[in-house]
Amino acid sequence: MCLAPTASSKPAKSGGGKQNKWSKGKQKEKVNNTVIFDQATYDKLLTKVPKYKQITPSVLSERLGINGSLARRAIKDLMERGLIRMVSIQSSQQIFTRATNTATSHVNIQLYFIVE
Repeated sequence: MCLAPTASSKPAKSGGGKQNKWSKGKQKEKVNNTVIFDQATYDKLLTKVPKYKQITPSVLSERLGINGSLARRAIKDLMERGLIRMVSIQSSQQIFTRATNTATSHVNIQLYFIVE
């Protein structure tokens, strides 16, 4: 014998419960980096940056508040002046450091080539 459900049984859910509210996520603040050097930033570039242990375009961009293309140009300028030297360069990442004993290292290289 099959009995019909009684009135006390729970009705079937048809619409579901509350919907999940998704968070919008964290948004990064927009950075307003300068695109041209002012005198104070340029002086800081020439005095403080050659003393950094690790110099990359991203480090310059963060510490000086300049954009990436200006940071790459500043690194080129410091290389031409002999204030920094290259450690490693790959396709998109360049790493530089302060220039220490550059005069003696050039002499050693020249003597090495003369001897052999």
